[in-house]
Formats: sequence, C-alpha cells, structure tokens
Amino acid sequence: MTIKIGRENELKFRDVVEKYPEIPKLIILKIDVQRRGVYYTQNALNKIDPTIYQVTGANIFFAALGARDQTTKSVPESLILRDGTTIITDPTPLEQNPYIVDYRDGKFVLVDNDEIVEEVGFWEKPDFYGKLTSSGTPMDSIVFGRPQRLNITPSSYCHFWKNDNGCKYCDLVPHLKEDGVIKKKLTPQDAYETVREAIKQKGRYTNICMTMGSDINGKTPFDAEADYYIDILKAIGQNFEGRRFPSQIITTALNEEQLGRIYNETGLASYTSDIEVLNEELFNWICPGKAEWIGYKEWKRRLVAAVDIFGKGNVNTGIVGGVELAKPKGFKTEAEGLKHTLEEAEDLISKGVSVVYIVWVPRPLSFFKDQQNASLEYYVNLTIGLDKLRKKYGLEMDFDDYRRCGNHPNSDLLRV
Repeated sequence: MTIKIGRENELKFRDVVEKYPEIPKLIILKIDVQRRGVYYTQNALNKIDPTIYQVTGANIFFAALGARDQTTKSVPESLILRDGTTIITDPTPLEQNPYIVDYRDGKFVLVDNDEIVEEVGFWEKPDFYGKLTSSGTPMDSIVFGRPQRLNITPSSYCHFWKNDNGCKYCDLVPHLKEDGVIKKKLTPQDAYETVREAIKQKGRYTNICMTMGSDINGKTPFDAEADYYIDILKAIGQNFEGRRFPSQIITTALNEEQLGRIYNETGLASYTSDIEVLNEELFNWICPGKAEWIGYKEWKRRLVAAVDIFGKGNVNTGIVGGVELAKPKGFKTEAEGLKHTLEEAEDLISKGVSVVYIVWVPRPLSFFKDQQNASLEYYVNLTIGLDKLRKKYGLEMDFDDYRRCGNHPNSDLLRV
C-alpha cells in the first residue's frame, strides 16, 4: 500500500532556508531529500553509467533496507552535492511527493515542482567492486563502499524478530523474509581479503564501520555477538600495522566485560550502540526486543560505561529522528517531541556519549508503514539542538562525522 503524503501546512524548503540562515542550505536540502525520498526519471537512469557510478547491487543488507517503492532496481546508492554532502536516500513513488532526479542540459539535477533546486552527482564505484575473494564470494556483497568509509555487515539477521519483537520502524528482516533471502554469515578470511583489496585504492577510505543484527545467544546474552565481532575485527586488523586502526562497530548495548574483550583483543577504535528513541515509554513500545533483553535504563548505563573503556569522543548512540512522534503513543506535538528528545540527549552527551540521528523513513514493510515522518522544520531544529549540546560539552565524533558516515545531519555541522 502506498499513501499520499499531505504536507500543506508545513514550511517548504525555501521557507526553512530563509528562517534558519545559520544552517547551510545544502544541509537543509539533504534533510528534506532524506525525508521525502527521490524518484529517478527514465531520462536520468539512461545517463547513469554503472561502470562509473555505484548502483544498488549485491549487498543484501543495504538493498533490503528497502526502497519506498519496494524494489531493488539498479539506481544510484546515494547522491552527492556540490560541497561533498552525501544524501543516503531511496527510490520513492511519485504519489508520495519525492524530489525528482532528472538529467537536464548535460547535468543531473534535483527537481521540485518542475523547478531545478540543485545540481547533484553520485558516488563513484569503488575499485574492489566486481572482484572475488579466494572462496569465490563477490567482494561487493561483503563490503559496501561509501565515499570515505567501508561498511561491513557480517550477518543481516536480527534475533529480536524471532518472537516478532523487532523495532517497529525497521523492515530489514521482513524484507529479507519476503525475498526468501537471509544472508549467510561472513567468514573472517573473506573480510580480511576484501578489506585488503579495498584499501589498495589509495586516499579513498578513512574508516571501517561494521554492524549486524543483534544476536542474543551465548552463556551471557550477546556473548555470541561479541565473539563474532572479535573474530572479524581480528581478521581485518591484520591489514594494518598499528595497534589500533580507524574503525567503528554499531552493536547491541554490550556489557562491560564484552566491550572490554573487544577493546583489548582487537584494534577497534570507537563504539556505537543505537538506542533509537530517547524516551523510556516509547523505547518499550517501539523497540520491544531491546526493551525485553536489556531495557532503556540499562542501555543508557552501558553507553556511559563504554566511555570508560573507549574514551571520551569515541562513543556514541544513534536515534531515529521523528519516530518519537509515531502514532498512537508518540508525542502529540513536534514541540513536545523536540523538547523531551533534547533533554534526554543532554543527559547522555553530558556524560561523554555523543548522539547522532537519522531521518525516520516509514518503510513499506515496517509496522509504521502508513505513518508520516516529521516536518522539515522539526529536523532542522533537532539538528541545531544536538549540535549545540555537542559544543556545550566539548564532544567530538570524528569517527562518525560528515566524511566517515554522511548519514547524520547534525554531524554534518562539524565542518561549519
């Protein structure tokens, strides 16, 4: 089912740009494109050369995160603006009022209401794409290359879905099940070989990020998840000479013993564990698996404890911006949602845990499929609020900034 998005009473892009001159226009545009999605004209698709540009392909995790039009057709993995700002977004049906990507007068452009808003480009295809490991596994099914970061997904399956307690905004496991595909687990050898090949492309990559679905197994819950990260990180680390290499993992909120093992046995440099929504009642509703196995207060406690292991500036958490407004249990107004979110964020930031957000996209196979995300003005204020808190408490997040990730509007402000 697709839904018509009604936003008649919201400030439009140009109105928001005029109202918030302290935020660069292209960052506001990035937020709006992520919020609304994109539609590629056939004219644009005909001009996109897959031998040059990076298009959706074999990496099951990212393909399965799903286009809003429920296809995984060959379209660019992401957009890039003139200042280097990346926009990670997905194909969206025309009836949902997305931006249009078209090819006009020799340029790719973003179009809204038949008006050209901005010139746009695409990520270039990494050199290692199309190559195979010694086991015959395509390297581009193992590592997803962003402009300056290597993303590794050892396993796509999240065990919270075993009793249908997956996060309500997420459609990863439902999408995989619908396609009849659950990606096999990555071997340490394949990970080692792929990273070795990728870093031969001199000057492109500055960081390696690894994430996968939660794994509740082990003598203590999530021991199996920690063990698997250790195995892969040890293999990857053989490609580097120093004790630590530029790296990030995004995991379940692991306990101190598990994190201590990862830190001491591998070259991991930074740690992230996404709490998703900054309110205990909404966390219990939106993230029932996380609430069942760890709980909101314990999740926060473990994040703060991780600062003692990895150090200030090396720990953060992510939230799905706007999901706190989901009906029927979310905050009733955007003002209320913003106030409470920033208050909870300050509690974490003041203790050394940085907070980043992604724009909530109600995906077609998720529990929230028929809902609407927040206004552009809401996201701009969330961006401003989180950046002010980061500055107030002197936190840096170089491992997850505009260069390494490019998916968090508030960390885009680190270069301003």
